[in-house]
Amino acid sequence: MSITSGSITVVCGKGNNGGDGLVAARLLREAGRRVAVVSVAAPDELSGDARTSLERLPGEPPLRPSGAPWSQPEDGRGAAGGRQAQVLARAAVIVDALLGTGFQGEPHGAAAEAIETINNSAPDVVSVDVPSGVDASTGVVVGPAVRAALTVTFHAAKPGLWINPGKGYVGELEVVDIGIPRGAPMEAMIGLIEPAVLAALPRRKASWTKFKSGHVLVVGGSRGLTGAPRMAALASMRAGAGYVTACVPASLQAILASGGTPEMMTRALPDEDGSATAEGTALVLEATERGGAMALGPGLGRADGAVAFARALAREASVSMVLDADGLNAHAGRLVDLREREEPTVLTPHAGELGRLLQLSSSQIERERLRHVRLAAGEADAIVLLKGDDTLIADASGRVAVSPGGTPALATAGTGDVLTGVIAALLAQGVDSLTAASAGVWLHAEAGREAARRVGVVEGVIATDVIAALPAARARGGSANGRAPDRGERAGGE
Repeated sequence: MSITSGSITVVCGKGNNGGDGLVAARLLREAGRRVAVVSVAAPDELSGDARTSLERLPGEPPLRPSGAPWSQPEDGRGAAGGRQAQVLARAAVIVDALLGTGFQGEPHGAAAEAIETINNSAPDVVSVDVPSGVDASTGVVVGPAVRAALTVTFHAAKPGLWINPGKGYVGELEVVDIGIPRGAPMEAMIGLIEPAVLAALPRRKASWTKFKSGHVLVVGGSRGLTGAPRMAALASMRAGAGYVTACVPASLQAILASGGTPEMMTRALPDEDGSATAEGTALVLEATERGGAMALGPGLGRADGAVAFARALAREASVSMVLDADGLNAHAGRLVDLREREEPTVLTPHAGELGRLLQLSSSQIERERLRHVRLAAGEADAIVLLKGDDTLIADASGRVAVSPGGTPALATAGTGDVLTGVIAALLAQGVDSLTAASAGVWLHAEAGREAARRVGVVEGVIATDVIAALPAARARGGSANGRAPDRGERAGGE
């Protein structure tokens, strides 16, 4: 975003964020730009650096509401009502410096009115540090919030700028280094996933067998839902697993085998009307004796027998496990049952599935994504991956890895099954569960971007295109220091 001409209006609050706005106004005026300043606070309400910045502001003082709503006309004492809205509407760009990183809750009074007026104005908006109304720590938006075209934040991006719904208000994000040294106290426990995480993944050696390369069991499928386990299995292969077996109801085995790839093994399970039953538990457990990992749930269905089967396998299987789709639905309201598992467990819900696990609505999940993904990880004592453009990966201690997102190619059927297969392959290769989930999300997103490049348009990508692009995605990332965010890392993933 570049504004080289026209007037600028800076809207200031009474705290440090407002002080930053006053500094910006002073520097812009000294550079010869036409700048109007609008303040929601009277001068005597400012203190500290904000008061000093006001005293150093050259030119006209800020317009201020003096208690009058923004929609009212200017009064005889020079206090501005409607004039503030007019100044905003005439600007080429508005600088939002109302509420800063310490804000939580819902804006009220003049601040809320100012936000509504900014959003109803035509100019582009640049927010200082965080769009006003967004909780910078969590991304929660309770009331009105500024919809910025550009957010300029300092030193390191705040988690709320990465996490929805706050992420949706940020626009373009620019992080400015203001000289804070590395290691300075910051928000810890949250970091962005970076390509370097791929360096933590093992590379095949000449001495490896197909089982050393990773043995994955994909357990799922039901009548009408054979595509899900097939895609999870193919994704596991493309993510490096050396041996993959799809365990599916017996009546579907021929369908899956004929439509898959000759490298994919299948195992028939007892079935009832095209769904797995609890009687198949022993057969799958027998197949786990070679170790590896299990992807439980793709296309499994919700018949009573399938639900009992999923619960029994989750409880009894002594291998690493990814629970997805109907493997998750089988545990609706029963997250604590998963605490009994001794092997690593990764849950991959979207908001609706996480809502069912926590007995909440999907809208409640979406309002506070960070809080709920941490809550679920703690209850299950597992890694919980909440899918979305801002995919969040939490462990039971509260560490969270966040996907930078930006991959609309993944908004198509079957890509969730692909992600499940990728993570299962990494678990089968002995990667720890947080790193496997983080690396899996990065690979999945990069494969989506690569698939869009290959087909020429985002809207043309299908899940099998993403699978085919996985090897190129893995070849593109990684460095010697790759890892998932650690307990001591600051926000920003630096």
